[in-house]
Amino acid sequence: QEQLVESGGGLVQAGGSLRLSCVASGRTFSMYVMGWFRQAPGKEREFVAAISWTKYTYYADSVKGRFTISRADAKNTVYLQMNDLKPEDTAVYYCAATATWAGSSPRGYDYWGQGTQVTVSS
Repeated sequence: QEQLVESGGGLVQAGGSLRLSCVASGRTFSMYVMGWFRQAPGKEREFVAAISWTKYTYYADSVKGRFTISRADAKNTVYLQMNDLKPEDTAVYYCAATATWAGSSPRGYDYWGQGTQVTVSS
């Protein structure tokens, strides 16, 4: 059982940067695929980025070139570096974990954090 805790959200102006962190409590973190999703008010949860245990990365087109996902297995932590933020990036960002590659489908992820709010002002 993995417990995930996100941090690093906040209020930033358009063009600014934030780095989100997600710490996992389990002992098998290095074996999990980790993903970041986001959900804006009134919208469905959408995929942002994922990283496999081999550090293969996959991004949504909307964030490609601006966001970077990485992991530090020794710290049980996955990061999301967000640069050149836009107002449309405003959402609650969720960390998720799965034992098998699930790509961009939220239904394929087994464990979820509580979310951290990111607000980008114009």
